[in-house]
Amino acid sequence: MKKYFLVGLVFGLVLILTNPLEAQDKGFGIGFVLGEPTGLSAKYWTTNVNAFDFGLGFTLGGDRFAYKGTYDGKNRMHFHMDYLWHSLNAINASQRFPLYYGLGGRFNTGGGYEGSFGVRGVFGIAWWPYSTSLDLFVEIVPVFQITPVTGFGIDAGLGIRYFLN
Repeated sequence: MKKYFLVGLVFGLVLILTNPLEAQDKGFGIGFVLGEPTGLSAKYWTTNVNAFDFGLGFTLGGDRFAYKGTYDGKNRMHFHMDYLWHSLNAINASQRFPLYYGLGGRFNTGGGYEGSFGVRGVFGIAWWPYSTSLDLFVEIVPVFQITPVTGFGIDAGLGIRYFLN
């Protein structure tokens, strides 16, 4: 796993250093997220303020408050898709820090969460450094678990994406 992560990191740095564009609010971006889940992150802009956000990865621990299911302590596979709205001028600074929020869904399997589906509410902040095609973000995501049993949980992540234009 470490080997693949290092290869991806080197590849990402090569892309960043050889193509200093500035277009984090359009097109398609792909990168990594660390947290709950840890894995791949992608974003596809539909307008200048709206985007779809996707995640595919694994989770390392239980994330439920009052979860009545059986969590066996093993890793789970995680997939989510959210629709986001961005407030591009919420923070007045010399750098660009858009706030974003949205709604989506999540599917987990493994570790006692077989076939679980939840509704997500996303809240985050991004940093779009000038003269790059990067999107660095941190987000917190309350989740209402619907199946197989109900419960409340929190997903959270810190990530980076590179935008291909």
